[in-house]
Amino acid sequence: MRSIVRFAWLLWLALMFSSATAETTNGVGMHAIKVRDPVGGADMPGYVFYPSTNKGSTAIEGYDVAAVTDAAPLAGVRPLVVLSHGNGGSAFDLHDLATYLAAHGFVVATLEHPRDNYHDQSGVGRAPVLDGRPVQVQAVINDLLADKTWSRRIDATRIGVGGFSAGGYTSLLLVGAVPNFSRFISYCTRYPSDDLCAGADKFRAEAASHGQTVEQVMQSIQQDFDRWGKAADPRVKAAFAMAPLSLIFDDAGVASIDRPVFLYYGQNDRVARPSENALHIAPSIRQLDTIKQIPAASHWVFLAPCSVAMAKRLPVMCTDAPGVDRVKVHAQIQTDALAFFRKTLAVGSAGH
Repeated sequence: MRSIVRFAWLLWLALMFSSATAETTNGVGMHAIKVRDPVGGADMPGYVFYPSTNKGSTAIEGYDVAAVTDAAPLAGVRPLVVLSHGNGGSAFDLHDLATYLAAHGFVVATLEHPRDNYHDQSGVGRAPVLDGRPVQVQAVINDLLADKTWSRRIDATRIGVGGFSAGGYTSLLLVGAVPNFSRFISYCTRYPSDDLCAGADKFRAEAASHGQTVEQVMQSIQQDFDRWGKAADPRVKAAFAMAPLSLIFDDAGVASIDRPVFLYYGQNDRVARPSENALHIAPSIRQLDTIKQIPAASHWVFLAPCSVAMAKRLPVMCTDAPGVDRVKVHAQIQTDALAFFRKTLAVGSAGH
């Protein structure tokens, strides 16, 4: 009898191990897309990551991406997550999170925000970026749901968003946050030497050259907020925000969030100071799922672990504090994001 029980126990363990590993054995495909920018009218480049039978990696733009270009997709209708990069970023900044979610059954889209990317930052701090980011994410969702190929693979009732820094700000807007741009002014009065305020004098001079004060410029951006469309998107069911630039949200602007939010922040972030950003908004988020700190980490820990070439080119963004292992940090972020989106988008363990 004992041998039968022991055999049954070992068989159960084997089955559990088999099913646990089965859900992580998907390869990932990667397909380049171009979406019309509803703000500026040009094409926004981006990528769609999806479960595939093919396993491999692709070297692209200095990144080693765990996906195969245009690999054959696995069958099935899946939830969609759109990821938004930070100021001056790239569609590949969060590539490891994108491929991890795709390997576990999600369709994941990334985009390059116009005039706010690594080769063009001319719009940072201006209405087309501050107001335009969320409608650009919506444009990606619209295109994928209208496309005859992707619409058959995406469940339009299960859509989430995620983002880092300004991408975190973008994600919060999509689930209902309302900004108060005048808070930038009060922030830079308190922290004039802060990285976010480095261009304040230039911005003030530029405003003066047009006969305006900075306050008037911010009022104009505020008035333009819905110019290109409403930021909140009812199709988006949850937001995973990493080191979100959220100092521009007051209590009322945060209280308007009506869907689940996961907040991540680095303890020693000097770009999006926790006390003025993640910790500032957390108490007012009515559906705050989780808030998690990465001890000793800086702002840049949320960027995908850097290749050797990338580390040489961007040492500040690729170097972490002693004791911070970015690879281990990202393994935890990926696990948390997967669990969060499975729960909030009602996804089974196989991703369907």
